[in-house]
Amino acid sequence: MTLEEFANGAAQSDILMLEETHNIFLWYTVANKTPLTKRRGLAPQRCHRFESSAYRSNQWRNWGRCNSIQFLVDRRVFVAGLGLYGSSSGKAEYSVKIELKRLGVVLAQNLTRFMSNGSSSTFPDRFEHPVQVEQDTFYTASAMLDGSELSYFGQEGPTEVQCKKVTFQFQCSSDSTNGTGVQGGQIPELIFYA
Repeated sequence: MTLEEFANGAAQSDILMLEETHNIFLWYTVANKTPLTKRRGLAPQRCHRFESSAYRSNQWRNWGRCNSIQFLVDRRVFVAGLGLYGSSSGKAEYSVKIELKRLGVVLAQNLTRFMSNGSSSTFPDRFEHPVQVEQDTFYTASAMLDGSELSYFGQEGPTEVQCKKVTFQFQCSSDSTNGTGVQGGQIPELIFYA
């Protein structure tokens, strides 16, 4: 934004306090500028659904079937994406489609690939833009992973999880065709801003 654009727009809009407007005018016009510190914004938070993760030789196949969970929150948040488990047997690549739905309507989705390293760490997959999620309304988070390797899966998932000031409640989703539910499965994390 040029000085002229600022003077004719934002400076006259009452969005900024007088001191902020003054400081911006000084920034544009003084010769010796002090270095600016970048704005950090909100840090993303993660709601971990499971107490532990595991793997077995005959479980968590990821051949494009749907892993889904329903959730609601006790205050408005912005869901930015999902944390997913990767391969339990070393390095492996997965193609992924994640979705966030409300009453069957897709609010956000993302198609990506990620490389798993064989650890039980989660891999973040984000939507292009965070989605506003209202309190006391059920939403469905889904992940369809396609890969040749078996993956870790979560265990001991409670129906309610406290994540700082936000309470998440979980219930099984009829969209889930790969075994994911409240107590176990895929989608170990919801990534959000509060």
